[in-house]
Amino acid sequence: MKRMTGWALALALVAFGGVQAGNAGGELRIENTWARATPAVAPVAAGYLTVVNDGDTADRLLRIDSAIAQRIEMHQTVHEDGVMRMRRIEGGIVVPAHGRVVFAPGGNHLMLIGPVRPLVAGEHFEATLVFERAGARKASFEVRAMDAGAHRH
Repeated sequence: MKRMTGWALALALVAFGGVQAGNAGGELRIENTWARATPAVAPVAAGYLTVVNDGDTADRLLRIDSAIAQRIEMHQTVHEDGVMRMRRIEGGIVVPAHGRVVFAPGGNHLMLIGPVRPLVAGEHFEATLVFERAGARKASFEVRAMDAGAHRH
């Protein structure tokens, strides 16, 4: 009987499903993706979503890319001295194992800086969410009315 080298054994385990990379599969779900409609000349827009991690390993949302805006930043809303302020989330945001991260009005949100066109209610735009472990995930954002809340009525 031949002995397998460490390299050959590792290849065999991967080929037959004996090793699984954390969050490489369908363990992350991107839900409730939407953005608010904007006036014709708006310099920014807001986007929202929920990332659900059903896996055993935390992941980190590093960035969101889309042709809809010059750039997209993750922001958080904080209360300072009785005033609500927005701050950019640096270094991404952790999506805990068996947890979720919510981007919603009044909390974490996406800032679409320099939209290339107005966001019109009823339309959609595509974006790519880039995760540290799971890699790139595509998402379609529904544009809702300017006065829309977190849930569709």
